[in-house]
Amino acid sequence: MNILKKYLSLSLTVGSLFFSAAASAQEAPDALVKRISQDVLDTAKADKGVQGGNQQRILALVEEKIIPYVDFHRMTALAVCRYWRDATPDQQKQLITQFRSLLIFTYAGALSQVRDQKIYFLPMRSDPTDTDVEVRSKVVQPGREPIQLNYRMEKVGTSWKIYDVNVLGVWLVESYKGNFASEIGKSGIDGLIKVLTDKNKARAARSGK
Repeated sequence: MNILKKYLSLSLTVGSLFFSAAASAQEAPDALVKRISQDVLDTAKADKGVQGGNQQRILALVEEKIIPYVDFHRMTALAVCRYWRDATPDQQKQLITQFRSLLIFTYAGALSQVRDQKIYFLPMRSDPTDTDVEVRSKVVQPGREPIQLNYRMEKVGTSWKIYDVNVLGVWLVESYKGNFASEIGKSGIDGLIKVLTDKNKARAARSGK
């Protein structure tokens, strides 16, 4: 499980870095990822602050390059599953905020590990008119087995956004469902919010944010 989490963090970071403000919504999602990926990876590799583990620089890069292109509303709703409709609007807002922060720290924790990874994409299995697709790829690292890295993406208005990631055959949203349901079962939705809030506060303290 620890190995999976390590690969998950690294792969999420590498994969999510592909979504740049320069992206055009008119492009197919796989073409978009291919066009942007190398430029963003080069930025991470060349940034001395990122490579040196500067948490403030890493967090800033995450906020700039990754967060605007993730659909946290849909991702959180899917992770909370059937309990989502029981949450009040305020609880839903808090859940989105805390889940967003949780993933920001996950991305940031792995960003400084970007070194010489390469990404290879598999052919798309979708029609040009589809608005919900899966982009499939593999992360290749010297001396290691390739890591399966797939994305579920949706077209929201004129923009493509990611709402789930599959690493080594495990979907990110699915991996959180059990833990979230367990916390809600023990102490309700407010209990889950508190657990996420406490975890994010601890990570923020460690990063000096």
